[in-house]
Amino acid sequence: MFTKRTIRDIDVEGKRVLMRADYNVPVENGRVMSDFRITQSLPTIKVLLEKNVRLIICSHLGRPEGRPDPKYSLKPVAEVLSDLLGQKVLFAKDCVGEETRKMVDELEPGQVLLLENLRFHPEEEANDDGFAKQLASYADVFVQDGFGVVHRAHASTDAITKHLPSVAGLLLEKEVDTITDVMSNPERPLAAVLGGAKIADKLEILHKLIDIADFVAIGGAMANTFLAAQGMKIGKSKYDPDELDLAREILEKAEEKARTSKFTFFLPHDGVVTTKLDKVAPTRLVDWDAAMISEVQHYPKKVPESAHTIAADEMLVDIGPLSAAFIAGGIQLARTVIWNGTLGITEIPALHGPIGPYARGTELLIDALTGTFGSRPFVVVGGGDTTGYIEQRQLTKAFNHVSTGGGASLELMAGRPLPGVEALRMTRG
Repeated sequence: MFTKRTIRDIDVEGKRVLMRADYNVPVENGRVMSDFRITQSLPTIKVLLEKNVRLIICSHLGRPEGRPDPKYSLKPVAEVLSDLLGQKVLFAKDCVGEETRKMVDELEPGQVLLLENLRFHPEEEANDDGFAKQLASYADVFVQDGFGVVHRAHASTDAITKHLPSVAGLLLEKEVDTITDVMSNPERPLAAVLGGAKIADKLEILHKLIDIADFVAIGGAMANTFLAAQGMKIGKSKYDPDELDLAREILEKAEEKARTSKFTFFLPHDGVVTTKLDKVAPTRLVDWDAAMISEVQHYPKKVPESAHTIAADEMLVDIGPLSAAFIAGGIQLARTVIWNGTLGITEIPALHGPIGPYARGTELLIDALTGTFGSRPFVVVGGGDTTGYIEQRQLTKAFNHVSTGGGASLELMAGRPLPGVEALRMTRG
């Protein structure tokens, strides 16, 4: 259970409240492409406005490298938030300075002011105390509701708590409670599906999941590194040669657990390959287990080498149908599933329709997770690429919990303390 104080535990009636949100949303040509993170902040905002507060919201967007950049302005977010709240959200052209101070001072009870991108100032990421003090001077209470940034010790997550009474918002509480409960007390069997690129980014959670899960499946570019670590030729597939020893370490641990318990660690047995990342490039299916199966079962006709070998100029872009079906079957046996990382290169758009040419494995996984084949497990989704794909497919409501934090959710799952949560300091009771 969440142990820090929340907005339910402090009197904010009529006060000035500074709320840290995570509005790091995709913006193209001044238009917000997904409002998921904005909508997730609404419960906290609405509770605060019911208390007649003067609400100042701060956030970051993108990586502007400590200087103003119109491409990363939060002004489009203010417009979307206005529509969602049904009231005008005022917008300050900077997060500090005299003009911003004047707008804060003129706020009326029930009004909302969104400050410009915190990361237009290098002091934000430097966790600068003076910068935090300027932000704190706007309010009587600080509310931390930006789960996506609480794994960072920045001015708006750490230093600011030294200058104001600081509590958690409802989204932060929900994220921590849900993820902690899934990791510590899941309904079993517990399955995990991990994709993405680098093993190092997910090393701690891989170790943790092997310890606690009943079924772990790997896809995406991360699987390529595991396959290479087993000596398989993967052509020009994306992988990290510096992580081969890490992959072998994980494989050894998984094999040891499988010898002593009912545990499955699954790597793809087949995959989709191409020579060029393009939505119209030809693809083919490679089954690298085919030669072994043919030999063991004494098929009269030997499987051609091209059917089970990735050529030097080819790359893996998706898991194959046999692997996708196996993972879907594992999901059907699970009561709880953690999903972090797509199983193929889902960024390549489709020539026609919503599903890209290398997203078939991920789509079959989604079908299994959402109950298309029968049973429906409790599903927690995390990771920036994963949630981005789900948002693009307008499927955020199809899962039990879609986390707004990529790195934060991974670190919480691994059991690491989150600086922005620890900084709240004040516990219940």
